[in-house]
Amino acid sequence: MRFAVVVFPGSNCELDTIHVLSNVLGEQADLLWHQDTDLSPYDCVILPGGFAHGDYLRAGAIARFSPIMESVTRFAGDGGLVWGICNGFQVLVEAGLLPGAMMQNAGLRFVCRWVNLRVESDATPFTGGLTGGRVLRMPIAHHEGSYFVDGPTLAAMEARRQIVLRYCDSDGAITGSANPNGSISNIAAVCNEAGNVFGLMPHPERCAEPILGGTDGRLIFEAARLAASEGHRPRLAFSS
Repeated sequence: MRFAVVVFPGSNCELDTIHVLSNVLGEQADLLWHQDTDLSPYDCVILPGGFAHGDYLRAGAIARFSPIMESVTRFAGDGGLVWGICNGFQVLVEAGLLPGAMMQNAGLRFVCRWVNLRVESDATPFTGGLTGGRVLRMPIAHHEGSYFVDGPTLAAMEARRQIVLRYCDSDGAITGSANPNGSISNIAAVCNEAGNVFGLMPHPERCAEPILGGTDGRLIFEAARLAASEGHRPRLAFSS
């Protein structure tokens, strides 16, 4: 499998992501500058965490206009796997590849800590093999991570199983105290209607090895690798 990791001015998690793909999973992974446009050699494209263009205006608002994003949009439209982590999630939302909007955290403070996440959907290429209801543990580090959609959009996303991960307590209960940023309905990760574009605020690349204090993040990488090996397409069609 061959992965592309996009680097914007201000990205800072690209080497962590490359390390997991190359040294932990043993897959080929390349860094692509945001001005590159050729994604034809790749099975999966990852937009990593960081502060693209300094998060000026708002997170992801400038990166959304980078030349590579036109190629990412076409790649996703053709069924290719596209994955945004933290700042990458923000870029995908700004680009219209994922629904919703990102707001500043409740309390208007940067939040950096470990959180618990409940798997809401195992139907995506990024959660294959993860049983619904399973609790994962991953770190977060963001200031604009409060995900928002309006009521009708949220209901439609629920029906289509586009809510992938929710913040929860260690027992899997969805509670206000388990929500680190004020995200609507405790949402931590979503996918598009087709299921091949995925965004999550937590950092799986920071918990893919025991030395880092946890390995749950590796499960997401392994699911993506398996899906990529099966030819870009989601495992299941999403109902409308």
